[in-house]
Amino acid sequence: MKILTEETITNAEAKEILESRAKEIELKYEQKNALEVLRKFVKLDAEKAKKLAEELKKIEKLREKQIVDIINFLPEDNDELRVVLHKEYNSFTQEEISAILETVKKYI
Repeated sequence: MKILTEETITNAEAKEILESRAKEIELKYEQKNALEVLRKFVKLDAEKAKKLAEELKKIEKLREKQIVDIINFLPEDNDELRVVLHKEYNSFTQEEISAILETVKKYI
């Protein structure tokens, strides 16, 4: 197998890709396990995840990786968002943090 490109995707997008592949071919053991976990824990479908990503991109300080982490975790309060943003949490203003949380709340 040769890697052609690499990009960060949400768990919802990964689930959609694996479900699509499962219809076409027999998934390998690891892929089956990944799909099983994704089916249990992914809260948004890929379309909603993409819409949420577009809204979060309007918050300029957020990087692509942070946006994906926010979508995968869907933090509901400051403490959960602090876990997702790690060390960068303190670089965001309270207004930006509130904007992130309000945006996420529209999708959960």
